[in-house]
Amino acid sequence: MQLIQTILIIPTYNAGELGRTCFKHILAQSVKPSVVVIDSGSTDDTVIWAKRSGFDVYSIDKQTFNHGGTRNQAVKFAGKSAEILIFMTQDAILADTNAIEKLLKPFEDKDVAAVCGRQLPHSNATPLAAHARLFNYPAKSSVKSQQDIAELGIKCAFMSNSFAAYRRSVFEELGGFPDNTILAEDMYLTAKMILAGYKVAYCAEACVYHSHNYTLTQEFKRYFDTGVFQSQNYWLRQKFGRLNGEGTRFVLSECKYLWNNKRLWLFRAVGMTFAKYFGFKLGFYYQYFPMSLNKKLSMHKTYWTKLNDK
Repeated sequence: MQLIQTILIIPTYNAGELGRTCFKHILAQSVKPSVVVIDSGSTDDTVIWAKRSGFDVYSIDKQTFNHGGTRNQAVKFAGKSAEILIFMTQDAILADTNAIEKLLKPFEDKDVAAVCGRQLPHSNATPLAAHARLFNYPAKSSVKSQQDIAELGIKCAFMSNSFAAYRRSVFEELGGFPDNTILAEDMYLTAKMILAGYKVAYCAEACVYHSHNYTLTQEFKRYFDTGVFQSQNYWLRQKFGRLNGEGTRFVLSECKYLWNNKRLWLFRAVGMTFAKYFGFKLGFYYQYFPMSLNKKLSMHKTYWTKLNDK
């Protein structure tokens, strides 16, 4: 494969041992990207370890962090040399030494503007977290375009910046990520790419270990924020439609998985499903609630602080 100039960007905050492991696996890659760490005021040794790893480190105030704006800021810090922008999170561990090389492979198609890698559950993942990764990140690669919207709905724009790459020319053409979004900056930009006529790829061969063992409260708050995002970006539903039964398929798949593996977790799964549903519904109608309540219900509280300051 022709050598592609790449920059890898990682937002960090108190990354801890998992972050150090993330850094080590990046250094062991067959393809060596330049690495930019944008740190939101870590109080542990994250910055020290990043610098020891030879990464460029930029520090910002914790209260200024935003999923889209902070990543855009990191792209500006990174300069103009890279053809491909790779994004990871501090808790994603590259699964093998060729993961980044594999992630770049789909860009051989000049119409591909973004690539998402496969996420595997961490070794300590709960059955619910493990199933979520198996359901959302299948073992088969795919390429999506406008032609797939009718069949896939909003799933056509699925992307995750825990391990994803973007063609820089298209990234800049479309204005990058939204500067102020509560989450899902990756889906926002991917949707714009598809609507602009580009393709997006899912590369099942490029893997990271990444999962979250959310509590019932955390799951509620995460889906509250998802509802806020969907409400604020209603154009996504207008252009892509809804999930076309994806939620039902997920629940049925989860029940089957738990029945075959961890039956006692079925009771917890029921609670999680209701938490997600009500969290999303409340988030979708967030504008009818006072700012103070929205902040309490949200996982990303600094978003509301910044919103209130405007």
